[in-house]
Amino acid sequence: MTVAPLHYRFDGSRHAPVALLVPSLGTKWPVWEPQMPELTRTLRVLRINHRGHGATPAPDGPYTMDDLGNDVLALLDTCEIGRFSIIAAGTGGALASWVAAARPAQVRRLAYVAGTTGAPPALPRANIAARVRRGGMAAVSAEITRSWFTPEFAEQRPDVVARMVDEFEGISPVGYAGHCHALDGLDQRLSLSRIRAPTLVLSAAHDPFLPPGHGRRLADAIPGARFEVIPRAAHLVGIERADRVNELLMEHVAG
Repeated sequence: MTVAPLHYRFDGSRHAPVALLVPSLGTKWPVWEPQMPELTRTLRVLRINHRGHGATPAPDGPYTMDDLGNDVLALLDTCEIGRFSIIAAGTGGALASWVAAARPAQVRRLAYVAGTTGAPPALPRANIAARVRRGGMAAVSAEITRSWFTPEFAEQRPDVVARMVDEFEGISPVGYAGHCHALDGLDQRLSLSRIRAPTLVLSAAHDPFLPPGHGRRLADAIPGARFEVIPRAAHLVGIERADRVNELLMEHVAG
């Protein structure tokens, strides 16, 4: 599959260490806004949008994880980035794992925010992809986004929920479906053992999509990884509990 030129942006000092931020499938780089004021104090932050997200083109799918990983490697090489850290959210963690295993000497530190060792079997990605191709993003919007926030947060901040749902429904169905195929049946447990970067794994206590057991298995598969559970949050824990997530990320990646 042809490498897609990823939509990206840098923030922070040009002379600071680089941190690559990888969003979850179905979200774009604004999902990291709650982390930006803290991270950019000491890091040069590189944010990307996946294929079909934002201004990144969406080649015809299906895609493989190798396709998506090579998108990232091509960007890193184009920007002449040597050493870097990775912070990944949700299913973006699969891409972070691929990059960390492919370029172990370049990855300084690694952090997963609601990550997993592979695609949850409870969510049939091939079926999701087929429905998206037939009916667009709205056909699966309610099903996918209902795991993103706790009911309490949704009641308090309906504006945030509405904005994230609108962003989801604006993603290219071709790109989203292609990513679903790359994730379908994915199991990275063997490759995770090759990761050597100091690793932090965060899980949200009330995440119905990737409950803390997924994070625990991910941490157990990576040598020396640290595991933390964030209370009072669902899948988009970086938004719902930005206070605690930022504290842990700064301690691990920027410390």
